[in-house]
Amino acid sequence: MAKGYWIARMDTSDPETYKQYVATATPAYEEFGATFLVRGGEFEEAEGKARGRNVVIEFPTYEAALACYNSDTYQKARAIRQQIAEGELVIVKGYE
Repeated sequence: MAKGYWIARMDTSDPETYKQYVATATPAYEEFGATFLVRGGEFEEAEGKARGRNVVIEFPTYEAALACYNSDTYQKARAIRQQIAEGELVIVKGYE
């Protein structure tokens, strides 16, 4: 069964409120078995327009990745993030 991944690229206008988003999202990540592969960190803008924050989260299955995103717990966190961040988040099925 293929793993699932969230790939997020975000710019935030309020780092303190972003911490609230992270704290609110953490229970959803734990519930659905998420592992952070990339969480911020140094990066090189090789092609295209980069965002300030890049995140890759691995889930045990693609279905778990989708379920986490659609969970009530994550949607509460998402509401916080949408107030102070702009970017892209895609959910991708891993290669088997």
